[in-house]
Amino acid sequence: MDAMTVALEARDLYRFYHAGDDETLALRGVSLSVDRGELVAITGPSGSGKSTLLACLAGLDEPDGGMVRIEGLALSRRTEQERTRLRGRSIGMLFQSANLVQHLSVQGNVLLAQRLSGSPSSTAAAAIVASVGLSARAGAFPRTLSGGESARAGLAVALANNPPVVLADEPTGEVDAHTAEQLIELLRTTAKAGAAVVVVTHNPAVAAATDRVVRLVDGRVAA
Repeated sequence: MDAMTVALEARDLYRFYHAGDDETLALRGVSLSVDRGELVAITGPSGSGKSTLLACLAGLDEPDGGMVRIEGLALSRRTEQERTRLRGRSIGMLFQSANLVQHLSVQGNVLLAQRLSGSPSSTAAAAIVASVGLSARAGAFPRTLSGGESARAGLAVALANNPPVVLADEPTGEVDAHTAEQLIELLRTTAKAGAAVVVVTHNPAVAAATDRVVRLVDGRVAA
């Protein structure tokens, strides 16, 4: 991969968990590079390390070994405050349960995400809401949204700051097949617009719709 286009890079990630005398090796030397414009699926059986890997890629968890870089900048080996600031600026997160504040409208949620990174813009927020097909529901509150609308609103929040990296954790796990197709198409559009998009999924149809599949088994990338 051309270093100029690599948005997300993980090198030799290790993560260990201890419970009493027991040690769990969640990640065992995982390396991954994702270009801008690329949509990548991470798959594997339960317990293979997918969620741990995503947490390390997002800077929500610190690997015991190895390094994560976002557009060449080290995310690992920073203070939690520094990681939070870099994540807010450069990483959009889409969770299985939409990342929405219940007392704010759809557009209000996008503005909040922008405000947390220091650059709120009503015009930009409206454009992002429109990009996921929710202009008519921009003023609606989360409790009034359908499952599909809620998923798209969560994606709008993830895209609030036009991040170079978007990480999605089982984004289609709680929606019907039609909504899942819509959501994966929106993620594909996000990648085509220049973001590096990584989706953790158990859904074979979602994995098949991506540019590349990385399969984890027992904390390692399967050959």
